[in-house]
Amino acid sequence: MKITRVGIHSKQDITIEEILREVREHEDIGKAGMIGCFVGIVRGVTDEGEKVKYLEYEAYEEVAEEKLREIAGKMSKKKGIVDVWIHHIIGRRLTGEDVIYVVVAGDHRYNVFPVLEETVELVKKNVPIWKKEVTERESYWVHRKNKKAP
Repeated sequence: MKITRVGIHSKQDITIEEILREVREHEDIGKAGMIGCFVGIVRGVTDEGEKVKYLEYEAYEEVAEEKLREIAGKMSKKKGIVDVWIHHIIGRRLTGEDVIYVVVAGDHRYNVFPVLEETVELVKKNVPIWKKEVTERESYWVHRKNKKAP
């Protein structure tokens, strides 16, 4: 199976292992000295310590994929970066399950780690994917709860 650089997946039809296999087959992998990975998973407790039953992700899929392509393209042009892959899983996700994969191949760690972090932040800020948190007491769309990140 050929994996594209970005994708929105409605179920667990992609794994980090499959993405890494594709990264290693990239035509310019010989220029890379490292592959950095971010795997976002469902945390089992809220910031307030309440137990999370599950998260529900929704996306405006066509726009989300286009935004992911834009971000991957922009970040791939940074110094020392070979390529960037971004895949997000939507639908119901249970505690511990994977939600997002960001993989960056590049020449050195000092080029890769900042791009990995910036890519995750750009996805969170610019891609139309919404998260509903369902706890023991309530459910709410996280972007409406007005929580501030540390």
